[in-house]
Amino acid sequence: MDPRPPSLKLLLLIGGLLAAVILPSGAAEKDLDTELRLTVMVGDTETAARLLDQGAHVDAPNPFGKTALMFAVEGGDLATVSLLLSRGADVNARTVAGCTPLTFAAEAGHMGISALLLERGAHLHDRTRAGWDALMIAARNGYPEIVEQLLFKGADPKAADRDGRTALMQAAAKGQIAVLPLLVKGGAELEARDKQGATAFLIAADQGQVDAISTLTELGARLDAQDGMGSTALHLAIGHSHAAAVERLLALGADPNQADQEGVTPLMEAVAAGHLEMIDWLLAAGARVDLKDKAGRTAADIAAHMGKTQVLERLAFPPANPL
Repeated sequence: MDPRPPSLKLLLLIGGLLAAVILPSGAAEKDLDTELRLTVMVGDTETAARLLDQGAHVDAPNPFGKTALMFAVEGGDLATVSLLLSRGADVNARTVAGCTPLTFAAEAGHMGISALLLERGAHLHDRTRAGWDALMIAARNGYPEIVEQLLFKGADPKAADRDGRTALMQAAAKGQIAVLPLLVKGGAELEARDKQGATAFLIAADQGQVDAISTLTELGARLDAQDGMGSTALHLAIGHSHAAAVERLLALGADPNQADQEGVTPLMEAVAAGHLEMIDWLLAAGARVDLKDKAGRTAADIAAHMGKTQVLERLAFPPANPL
């Protein structure tokens, strides 16, 4: 005997088949719909066709609004997707969370299936409950071929989600560098702002996405961009302890003396966090120790107030050539 336990999908299918035997006749139609979804989940196109012939409703959803077509798309089952579409499946059906077959294809990276869905009339601009369209989803998951496909079909690279974030920002946050040039070439705005005033470049720094920082810089992103609080990429990277991002930003020429709305400089940020290595890098890059914030404090004043003796020593006697 095979000692391996049956898969969850197989158990679900067996359960669906048993239910078909024991349920009363009044529930038979509903059970066929359930069985269809379970059959699609295990990739059995032949049985799915038989169930449709027996009266299963092609668009019958589960309690979350997910249809057989969505399960087939998610599983990358092109044959079953083709079958369901040929039987009249709604290419623009939506789950309770607003997901569509196309957004499932974009999330899973199934280019052939997304092409078929688009050919059958899938809506490019439909959004999930979070405000994400297929382009944003493909961008954040790093599928350049699908990003190109969607842009070619007319997807809007300037569209933003509920937080004001575009596909470019989504890709920057996840470090998906392969799609960044495609989005910019397709019309994405490098300096577009989300609801916090952050650009894609600032978001990349905030998330410590070093390669995205470099790629966006090469594409023309502004090194001196500031968010709604006046924070620069250096402030954000230091605040989240992204040492590699700080090092990269300084190498690219980020200004170590650019202050936020409260007059706080990157050096002051590093001092408050006690990041000795970053303090060394900032000093080597020309950070000034005499600058004051709006409360009249220098970096040394902040260190003294917080009792950071090592930091005070670093500010007074920085090591030579730390970079």
